[in-house]
Amino acid sequence: MKKQLHPERVLPHFALEGSPVSCKEYGSGHINSTYQVKTDSGKIYILQRINKYVFSNPKAVMENVGAITEYLRDRVEDQSEILHFQQADNGTYYYVDTDGEFWRCYEYADGICLEAPESDRDFYESAIAFGRFQEMLADFPAAELHETIPLFHNTVDRYRQFHEALEKDEAGRAKKIPGEINFVLERENEAGTICNLLDSGELPLRVTHNDTKLNNVLLNRKTRKALCVLDLDTVMPGSALYDFGDSIRFGAATAAEDERDLSKMSIDLKLFRVYTSGYLKACPGLTDKEVELLPLGAKIITLELAVRFLTDYLNGDCYFKTDYEEHNLVRARTQMKLVADMERKWSQMQQIVREEAAIR
Repeated sequence: MKKQLHPERVLPHFALEGSPVSCKEYGSGHINSTYQVKTDSGKIYILQRINKYVFSNPKAVMENVGAITEYLRDRVEDQSEILHFQQADNGTYYYVDTDGEFWRCYEYADGICLEAPESDRDFYESAIAFGRFQEMLADFPAAELHETIPLFHNTVDRYRQFHEALEKDEAGRAKKIPGEINFVLERENEAGTICNLLDSGELPLRVTHNDTKLNNVLLNRKTRKALCVLDLDTVMPGSALYDFGDSIRFGAATAAEDERDLSKMSIDLKLFRVYTSGYLKACPGLTDKEVELLPLGAKIITLELAVRFLTDYLNGDCYFKTDYEEHNLVRARTQMKLVADMERKWSQMQQIVREEAAIR
């Protein structure tokens, strides 16, 4: 039975401008419970109940969010470039109600979010937003952040889980997919490259967003320019290559994540250039090594997701929600096809990065 929530009881615990006159469910998100609050002063806020099933340590999530937004507040030229969270009466950016539920509140930021780019410019602006986010946080002590989802982009550990699933073969599916298994195993050594370079210090540890999809960028309704980055729940220490790579995996692919017709899936080099151009322009502080390895970031993050889908398929579909028996296998195959196409176009991707880096 779904728990009854009482957001109106939570509002007095946050420092709002004016008294609330309405509090209504808002948005279409599937994780947190979200409400739009209007006050008699004309201010609008967003109130959210954090989903403790997805985020098992909401306190750590909000400590990360609070540290990041406080740091950025003194560094942005325009305050619309960041979210503004309201302090609760306990002096933190969250309030825990009598049922142990975690709530947060922030100023409503007017703009538009897109599920898919309506033009190349939209994709470019998302690159500007995430590149600017990375650049502004370049000097933030990333190691001090909580790892709210442990080993999230640790591809070495993802392969460990894959080997475990393959050995157990709990769903009896391994014999059906020798080609897919060989595909990921043949690339295992390369898949750990970013992890190894982070461990050795050859790549810097940075603040990473970890969900760099277009719908997490707020665009100005009139100009369509990027305003700010949204959804900071997955902000953790990591590599800029992961954030860049996930944007490319999602935004420069020519087919959906679960497209059955693999002939439709490829890497769109035009979109790859569009995003690379915006990201490098907004984030000039990347090291030469990071710039050089941007294509590898796209490949590894795509391969990592293929491994995750395949692992879940072998385990009997325990993690990702599926609509049919081979849904996870279809997802894994699309990511493998995207990896294979990147490999075919590898020299072109590297050349695009070199060209865009030269003019940033």
